[in-house]
Order: sequence, then structure tokens, then C-alpha cells
Amino acid sequence: MLRVVLTVAIAAAVGALLGMTGACTGGTCPLTSTWWRGALYGGVMGLLLALSGR
Repeated sequence: MLRVVLTVAIAAAVGALLGMTGACTGGTCPLTSTWWRGALYGGVMGLLLALSGR
């Protein structure tokens, strides 16, 4: 369980960082328009990655 939580947290942090430093300023890019949207997508991808390794 700890592995899943850590994977999701790390992926969400990377997604938030991508959202903060992304090149899309118009708000149309789903991953890089806002930091929270990048964190949400990163967290979901991290969850899928963590659960696929079981």
C-alpha cells in the first residue's frame, strides 16, 4: 500500500511541475494548462502504473 501511495504522490508532483512549467498559456492543453490539472493526470497515471506492477 505504501508503494502505491508513494508512486501516486511522486507522479502527481511531476505532473504539477509539468503544469507549472508547461508552454501552454492559452488553457487548451490538457496537461500543461494548470498545475492542478497536471497533478491530477500525473496522479492517475501513477496509480495505473502502481497497480499494473502487482
